[in-house]
Amino acid sequence: MNASEHGFNPAFNMASIKQAINEAVERVRMPAPTRLRDLIRQIRAARTAAEERTVVNKECAYIRSTFREEDSVWRCRNIAKLLYIHMLGYPAHFGQLECLKLIASPRFTDKRIGYLGAMLLLDERQDVHLLITNCLKNDLNSSTQFVIGLALCTLGAIASPEMARDLAAEVERLMKSPNAYIRKKAALCAFRIIRRVPELMEMFLPATRSLLTEKNHGVLITGVTLITEMCENSIDTLNHFKKECGHREIVPNLVRILKNLILAGYSPEHDVSGVSDPFLQVKILRLLRILGRNDVDASEAMNDILAQVATNTETSKNVGNTILYETVLSIMDIKSESGLRVLAVNILGRFLLNNDKNIRYVALNTLLKTVYVDTSAVQRHRSTILECLKDPDVSIRRRAMELSFALVNSNNIRTMMKELLLFLERADPEFKAQCSSNIVMSAERFAPNKRWHLETLFKVLVAAGNYVRDDVVACTIQLISEAQAQQGYAVCALWRALERDTADKQPLAQVATWCIGEYGDLLLYGPPSEDIEAPVNLTEDEVIDVYQRLLWSPQNTVVTKQYTLLSLTKLSTRFQQGNEKIRQIIDTFGSNLHIELQQRGVEFSQLFRKYEHLRTALLERMPPMETAKPQANGIIGLVNGESEIEEDKTMILEQLPVAAPSDSSALLDLLGSSEFDTEIPAVVDNNTPVTAAPVINNNDLLDLLGGLDLSTPISAPPSFPQVQSTPQIFSPTNTSNFLVDGLLNSSPVQNEIPSLVAFDKLGLKIVLKLERPSETPDLLVINMLAQNVGSMELTEFLFQAAVPKTFQLQMLSPSGTVIPPSGQVTQVMKVTNINKAALRMRLRISYTGDSGPVLEQTEVNNFPPLAWQ
Repeated sequence: MNASEHGFNPAFNMASIKQAINEAVERVRMPAPTRLRDLIRQIRAARTAAEERTVVNKECAYIRSTFREEDSVWRCRNIAKLLYIHMLGYPAHFGQLECLKLIASPRFTDKRIGYLGAMLLLDERQDVHLLITNCLKNDLNSSTQFVIGLALCTLGAIASPEMARDLAAEVERLMKSPNAYIRKKAALCAFRIIRRVPELMEMFLPATRSLLTEKNHGVLITGVTLITEMCENSIDTLNHFKKECGHREIVPNLVRILKNLILAGYSPEHDVSGVSDPFLQVKILRLLRILGRNDVDASEAMNDILAQVATNTETSKNVGNTILYETVLSIMDIKSESGLRVLAVNILGRFLLNNDKNIRYVALNTLLKTVYVDTSAVQRHRSTILECLKDPDVSIRRRAMELSFALVNSNNIRTMMKELLLFLERADPEFKAQCSSNIVMSAERFAPNKRWHLETLFKVLVAAGNYVRDDVVACTIQLISEAQAQQGYAVCALWRALERDTADKQPLAQVATWCIGEYGDLLLYGPPSEDIEAPVNLTEDEVIDVYQRLLWSPQNTVVTKQYTLLSLTKLSTRFQQGNEKIRQIIDTFGSNLHIELQQRGVEFSQLFRKYEHLRTALLERMPPMETAKPQANGIIGLVNGESEIEEDKTMILEQLPVAAPSDSSALLDLLGSSEFDTEIPAVVDNNTPVTAAPVINNNDLLDLLGGLDLSTPISAPPSFPQVQSTPQIFSPTNTSNFLVDGLLNSSPVQNEIPSLVAFDKLGLKIVLKLERPSETPDLLVINMLAQNVGSMELTEFLFQAAVPKTFQLQMLSPSGTVIPPSGQVTQVMKVTNINKAALRMRLRISYTGDSGPVLEQTEVNNFPPLAWQ
């Protein structure tokens, strides 16, 4: 028999005996402090927050007093109480050093509380971290596995980058320990260190190879977690596991482990609700998904096991559903077979029938991600997805709505729209705006014909009410204008809707009044439609009475009244009688409190008096609108089945002036100075006007106003010669000519500014003539005059200019690109100087002379003060 069997412990030496005696004396001398459970009872018994603070402050004061003593036997109990106080939100930072004292204690119970306090209380102070690093290094070399485990847990929780670098070697050594408990803790600590300091990943790579061959499930799951983290954060590490280990090792090894888990019999140690170690299965499936992503060979190696997991896992328990969910994600993420994908979608379809709303939500969310991968497989569960639109849970309804719109195509558009319109009618207000816009977008893309398209939009306007977005109104109006054959149906259908109360359907009222205003004659005098019930014995007075109700209703918005007022004015030209009543209603708005309605009332009233002869022409029916383009919120304006009109594009392109190709690098060279690089917003080419307005057929107007300075310059193609000055037919002072008033800008120039020679070299002289109009003192007009003082012709003349960012530069087209001997070319520049800063300008001149191409660059800094002050 050895000494331990007689009850003698060699570690129980004289020092231990002395410490025990001192602690006994200390307990006798000092009363025992309040226990943790008693403190919790006192705090919970406090009726008010003030009482709770009183209890906490009293206890904190006592704990502070005990911390002042060097050898307190109650330090462990006091730190435990302090940690509870910290959890309640009260300050407890004064216990940091006491935690370090407990960590340095040889007793395991003290170390446990000390390390827990360190994880909760330690901050980023350098001295504290240095002390804890030394304690951790000592405990990592302890002979007791539980002390090593405490140190590894604390290191993983509070490791700073410096601490991780100092102790990473110790952790890597412990990953190779023969003790499974230590290996598990070391692998978890390495996982935390890699998250904090990714560059240390390479140090742990050799130790991870043996983790996948472990028999212990705890070590195995930590090893899989560590490898997953490495592969997710580093492409190089992922390739390392693929190439160094090879698919014939790592993937088949994982497949073998997963297969053993599935086929293994009952094991009470790892069984959870009849499933063998579901946590390890989920981790392995996640790692397989990462290894098989975009890799055909790895995906092929794991297809069979994924099918086996999907078919053999029990679904009656939530544990089995978790494994199936991870299996579905893996199948959809790797290069799996088509049959396997159908199996995965069918699993999600079974999830939709589950009573647990969380499982239904997960299924909808996953189907929404996979619908674009295998749409046909998801379409098989369309009816189940539509049933989810009736679910009482708002999150499930939202996901079901989004998934339903993703399933809409030209084959099921009628069925899907019928269900979605029913959903729109009973949907919560938060759904109506998004749902109505998505219905409009789907109808634009897949509408079988114009009649069905119009009917759907009208149903949306009725069901969504005031939650319809503005773009839906514009889209509906555009479609009515375009579908000329359906305008009779549209005006009758909208009139029936307008007769009812539309206070909660303002967008519907806007569309209806616009349509009736345009096609009111079809409502009363048009041929009856065969497939719609036309209004019986409808008179003009009945229509006007409805309009009067809309205009005088305080529930209608100002925008709706604007639509209605304009529509009523147009009806004066559509109806055969009743204009007097319409005029009286419009006159009442001449004194309306709202300025927009008042302005319309005054202007429209003039069409019944002074300008009555113009009313018919001004209010004639609008031509079919151009096809609307998609708006920012995704509403598509193109009607399904109709391609874009390429002729419109061609016409627009023909109208725009053709700009000469410019060298982008040359423009960058012009901005070479660092100061100009940061300040100059743009460089304007003389062949590319700033405002490329379409050139219309207005030669007569140009000839008439050719000698005048227009406030809005009309840019001509660069190949056109400059329009020569003609005598001013209209006098700017003739205010009786309202057509020209405000259009012309020929005010006298104030402050005659001397001209400036900007460039004079190689036979080319550039003079800048400066003018400042009196009406716009912030504007400086610069007339550039390029003179050829040589004997050879200069061709391909190009003048470019740049100004600092605080200025705005506008360049008009030059008079030409060829300067004959003794000839000249002119160009107008307009500089806006709001800040009254000193003007600087950088010029770039290029042309072709007798010796070939010439490129010159200069900077003008000597503008006279009158030009910018």
